[in-house]
Amino acid sequence: MGLPEMDSAVLFGLITMVTWGIWIILGNAASESIDPRTAAAISYLVAALLAFGFIIVSDASLAVTPRGGLLAGVAGLFTGIGLISMYIGFTHGSTTVVSTLGAMYFVVAAIIGMIILGDELTVTKLTGIAFAVVGIVLVTQ
Repeated sequence: MGLPEMDSAVLFGLITMVTWGIWIILGNAASESIDPRTAAAISYLVAALLAFGFIIVSDASLAVTPRGGLLAGVAGLFTGIGLISMYIGFTHGSTTVVSTLGAMYFVVAAIIGMIILGDELTVTKLTGIAFAVVGIVLVTQ
């Protein structure tokens, strides 16, 4: 009997979940050993080098439109703010609280998607967001 096929979105989502979970733990340990701002910078420098390496070895297009470049740059700005905030948060609170709150970024994205981008607003989606909020409250207690 062979392994069941897995949707590639699910596979990459699982890889993201596991690797980001490990990243949080290692980032916390790093911020206990060195200045959290320095730890954040090193983390993203390594990530940037990995991303550029992936571009080189893959068939990624190097064409950048002004709109796409601007959006990617602004996304990077928010990524950097979140990264630095997370590392500094590690020095002021528990990994459990900081990582759980940070991992709830999908709630923000879902709300923006429904309100601004016109994604479908359903009872199921609202219930999922409500459960996520309840989860945040329970974990931070």
